[in-house]
Amino acid sequence: MAIIRWDPFRDVMTLQERMNHLFDHALSRTRGDDKEGLTASMWSPSVDIFETPDSIVMKAELPGVSRDNIDIQVQDNTLTLKGERKSEHEVKEENYLRVERSYGAFQRTFNLPTGVQQGKIRAVFKDGVLEVTMPKAEEAKPTQVKIDVT
Repeated sequence: MAIIRWDPFRDVMTLQERMNHLFDHALSRTRGDDKEGLTASMWSPSVDIFETPDSIVMKAELPGVSRDNIDIQVQDNTLTLKGERKSEHEVKEENYLRVERSYGAFQRTFNLPTGVQQGKIRAVFKDGVLEVTMPKAEEAKPTQVKIDVT
């Protein structure tokens, strides 16, 4: 198991992001009257992150987001995913009966359990799903130690 340097400010920033999201979500519901779901709300894409023997993989659901509106950064064992889903302006706002999909900018930050080879990170965007594969650094990979019998 890899040793991860503890950064107390990283935990504080994560807590602050969660509190901001909680208050923004609560306040967006109380502003104005929600006429059958016609108010816009913030959104945050769903993400799965898993580990294989050789890499760390993140899959994010980003339907309706253009590839050009996605930004991925990895620095100091921290993965940051930013982007924006833009609203379509084909229909006038007063013609909507219900608006349940959320639009706007988002940002998610994740702490990675081990170091990655930043030069070999690969991202594929297909059918609204972003898959980022981050190969582990050599020192982060587990090694098998053979025992000699004498």
